[in-house]
Amino acid sequence: MSRRFGEEGRQLSYGTYLKVPELLSLQQGLSQEHDELLFIVAHQAYELWFKVVLFELEAARDRIDAGDIFFARHHLHRVHVIEELLVEQIEVLETMSPQDFLAFRSKLAPASGFQSVQFREIEFLSGLKEPKYVARLEATPEELSRLTRRLEEPSVDDAFRSLIERRGAPSLLEIFRDRDRYGDLFDLCEGLLNHDETFAHWRARHVLMVERQIGSKTGTGGSSGAEYLRSTLGKRFYPELWEVRSQL
Repeated sequence: MSRRFGEEGRQLSYGTYLKVPELLSLQQGLSQEHDELLFIVAHQAYELWFKVVLFELEAARDRIDAGDIFFARHHLHRVHVIEELLVEQIEVLETMSPQDFLAFRSKLAPASGFQSVQFREIEFLSGLKEPKYVARLEATPEELSRLTRRLEEPSVDDAFRSLIERRGAPSLLEIFRDRDRYGDLFDLCEGLLNHDETFAHWRARHVLMVERQIGSKTGTGGSSGAEYLRSTLGKRFYPELWEVRSQL
């Protein structure tokens, strides 16, 4: 009798492949409060998706560098869809009432979302390189090494600029005005802008969530909380792609 696919050896299972027991052991709270589990899982899920976003942005950068715009757009589209999911996930966190969050919030200090190394890696890799954050993060030597590497290596924006130069250095305005000639570059511009816009949506949505949860209280990491977050809303990975709209 022939064996069906997957039956040979039976050395692997769903749980062992995904390391589910290990994964489910990582939600170690600091209190007995009901909503702390939700808080931990949501933020661990963010970090897992950040890992995929970084993987896809690296692939997009390398495809752009190779002149492969079709697959660069594919990777950027996946980044965009993941980021839409990250925006929607905020609604899950907002099922916590302020009282339920405040019941365990004091135990989180001085930890803060500001310290997310992968979040800064996404900014650096996208093209928004701000070296000041490396010194301000409380990171391990390995994490600091990663951030330093992201500052030194080419970003997605660097790859995009190099591609434009190789294509005869048309200005962004030329690309937008002559889509018959530069249609693939225009599509790439829109893919980059989708990434930029959705990340900006996440920033804005995150500010509202923080204001809903803690109002104007100081952040657990010592920042001014929502006030600081509002100051980041103008950040853009590709400001020139926004500015060109005013020139059309």
